[in-house]
Amino acid sequence: MTIFPTRQRVAGASHTALITVALLSLALPGPAIANTTATQVQAADSAAVEQRNKAIVEAAFEKWRGGTYVFAELLAPDVVWTIHGSGPVAGTYRNQKDFVEQASLPLTSRLATPIMPQVHDIFADGDTVIIRFDGTATTTSGAPYRNQFVWILKMKDGLVVNAEAFLDLVAYQQVVDNNAPRSQ
Repeated sequence: MTIFPTRQRVAGASHTALITVALLSLALPGPAIANTTATQVQAADSAAVEQRNKAIVEAAFEKWRGGTYVFAELLAPDVVWTIHGSGPVAGTYRNQKDFVEQASLPLTSRLATPIMPQVHDIFADGDTVIIRFDGTATTTSGAPYRNQFVWILKMKDGLVVNAEAFLDLVAYQQVVDNNAPRSQ
């Protein structure tokens, strides 16, 4: 019978200790509370980065739709741009100048009108923005150019530092092969 009073005393002491620890945890931030707060701050920061990056890309595409060339202000000078697929233009370009001269200009120089983007979806996750859009234009021979694009854009400090592009490379190559460049 001596066990029962001892258990009662230990149980009572444990109950008092638990209440004390609970009250102290409310008054003093401990590791668990600090970790929760840090996680909440990181989540808020990540959401702010996502919204900022998405807004930058949305604004650039709106300017593009209005006829403004946006790539000089959207792409970092040392952007790494990869065009997936097979064909002469597929590959990785190591800076903005290389991308424009080797991948963009062969197409755009054979278009009588600028490519008009029609955005279907924009998704943001951390520093990555994914945009799915259609592009239409008229070639120098008067034929229509239509393509579908998905770009995965990795952003840093408001600029695209890495891009992956998916598009119909056959449609791209047909324009390059069958249309004369505009006279400069």
